[in-house]
Formats: sequence, C-alpha cells, structure tokens
Amino acid sequence: MKKLNLILVLSLIFTTTIFAQKTFTLTSKDLGGETTKVQEFNGFGCSGENQSPQLSWKNAPEGTKSFAVTMYDPDAPTGSGFWHWVVVDIPANVNELVTGAGTKNLVPKGAVQSVTDFGIKGFGGPCPPVGHGFHQYIITVYALKTDKLGTDENTNPAVVGFNLWNQTLAKASIIAYYKR
Repeated sequence: MKKLNLILVLSLIFTTTIFAQKTFTLTSKDLGGETTKVQEFNGFGCSGENQSPQLSWKNAPEGTKSFAVTMYDPDAPTGSGFWHWVVVDIPANVNELVTGAGTKNLVPKGAVQSVTDFGIKGFGGPCPPVGHGFHQYIITVYALKTDKLGTDENTNPAVVGFNLWNQTLAKASIIAYYKR
C-alpha cells in the first residue's frame, strides 16, 4: 500500500511538472493591492507624485513580436471608464518597465506612449473623485503578433484598444485599488 501511494504521488508530481503550462504573467515591485500617493496623479484636484509603477512580465507566448501596456479605470464616472496609460510598440526582447518609465520618458527605445483620457501622453495616475469609493485600476500587458501596432502618440485610447484587440496573442493583468 505504501509503495502504491508513493508511486501515485511521484506520478502526480511528474505529470504536474511535465504538463504544467507556464502562463503569461504580469507583476509589479511597486504595487500591492492598492496604489498610493506615489502613483496618484498631480492635477485634476489630486496632489500625488504621478509616478508610473514598475512592471515586469514573463512567459510571453511564442510568436510575440511586441508588447503594449495599458492602465484603465472602469469605475470612473464617465460612462466609458478612463484610460490612464497607453504604451505600444514595446520591443519583444523587453520584459520590464522601470519605475517612472511613463512619466520620466524611460520607456524602451521605439515604444510609443499615446495620449490618455487626461489629454496627456504618458502615465496619468489614479485620481478618483473624493468620496467616490475605491476605483479599480486594471494594468494589462499585451503580447502582440505585430512589431508595430500602427498607432502613434496622438492616437486616442479607443483606437489603440481596437488595434490591440486585433493583434493580441495573450494578455495578463493586475488590479490595484485607490480612493480619495
């Protein structure tokens, strides 16, 4: 009986190890479950440092030719949410955006930061209305099947999103919350 149990356990470990798939994953050294004043926008009544978080990703699918990163608030009282960050054409050999990349123009060479719903190019941090409760900020990295998305720094987020939808091989997200 002990021998049979040992064989079953070893078989399960072997099967899990061999057949477990590595999933496309996004992480951040700067974010836990919530954003802070460090990421909060500086404007629109907010007084944060407006610093984009460090992001890193791994296990992109085969065939990935570039990446894109977005940050979106579906809880914004606009009827259509609010786009806080749109970065496209990140080269396929890159797997990280450093802290401040979106505000200090430290994005990788060739990457394009498009206009956000703030009307700026680059990162615009959380700035929910006072007393509106927690907003969720969905940060997503997209593995794309094209090296250039075909948009530029003046392309609005809806058009970028349409192009992302058409070119995405895989995507991974993290959600951070914030309220004022």
